[in-house]
Amino acid sequence: MSVLRASFLRRSVVAASALALAACGPKPPLRVMACDAAPAAPVTLAADGQTASATLSVLTYNLEGLGWPARKGRAAELRQIGARLAAMREAGTAPDVVLFQEMFSGAAKRAVAASGYPAIAPGPRRLTKPWIADHAKMAGKAKPLKGELGIKLLGGGLAIASRYPIVDTALDAYGRRACAGLDCLSNKGVMLARIAMPGVPAPIDIYNTHMNSRGASGVSAARDGEAHARQAIAASEFIGRTQDLAVPLIFGGDFNMRHSEDRWAGFSEYHPLTLVHEICIDPASGCEVKMSWDGDAPWMDTQDLQFFADGEQVTMRPIRVEALFDGGASGPQLSDHDGFLVTYELRWPAAMAAHPAC
Repeated sequence: MSVLRASFLRRSVVAASALALAACGPKPPLRVMACDAAPAAPVTLAADGQTASATLSVLTYNLEGLGWPARKGRAAELRQIGARLAAMREAGTAPDVVLFQEMFSGAAKRAVAASGYPAIAPGPRRLTKPWIADHAKMAGKAKPLKGELGIKLLGGGLAIASRYPIVDTALDAYGRRACAGLDCLSNKGVMLARIAMPGVPAPIDIYNTHMNSRGASGVSAARDGEAHARQAIAASEFIGRTQDLAVPLIFGGDFNMRHSEDRWAGFSEYHPLTLVHEICIDPASGCEVKMSWDGDAPWMDTQDLQFFADGEQVTMRPIRVEALFDGGASGPQLSDHDGFLVTYELRWPAAMAAHPAC
């Protein structure tokens, strides 16, 4: 055995052992909110009395919550994330909903729990089975030394936290034939949390995902690109199976499409949703941009995105976008991702009857 191959093997064994230990760590946080504890959403009636509106703020945030040996020394920053979100909640300035990614380590799971949100739903676990399990084999040979072991050592690292009750959930894993490289060590997937806002006459379907990485996966661009394309299809089919077409929809997460025209083209083919960036880049949209954007297509410069769609009677539009924990006024940079915060306006006919929250 060559020295190089032996080195790869040793590193692979160390990584697998560490991740296996992480899999035995604390369970992802799960918190159920009683319906009678739900705060009323502030509702505004238009001057003509014909329409009513409310706002919903949604943060997507990759915690950089990988465990050793992929990351080390992250515990202090992760504690700060939990503490800062809890302090914002106490002050009434926290996002209404947070979509977390990379919640792998024990410290990351504790940070999500410490945020203090009364409703928390975790995403796919290590043994969650994919809905689509009959994918053909990936092109080329599997790379066991790059994480393609055929087994999952970790869950998907996803969670959705909410100040409003989560009244329904669903989740799906992408599966071992829809991943590439080191991403295959975790059971990445997609999840739904249906949020009920007292005073708003329809719930909101909120989806969260973390898709296959590019260079960080450690395999060829062709191989990680094929995995990403399969995940785009699986996420689209999951949304098609689980969404309620009568209610608004938000789809956020770490899509790993930065600087990749090919990934964007493949994803867009299966997801005819409206991208928040494309609305807010138009000065006439009424969307306030409180973050730095460069170029004509700022969505190409980030992994962290949100898409949305109207319901039958409750419509939705972004009215403000901003960064959180980006090293500026919003707080120190505590992850290798900035938080991406979108505030949406929900609007509906004032005569529309409000249903019970749960």
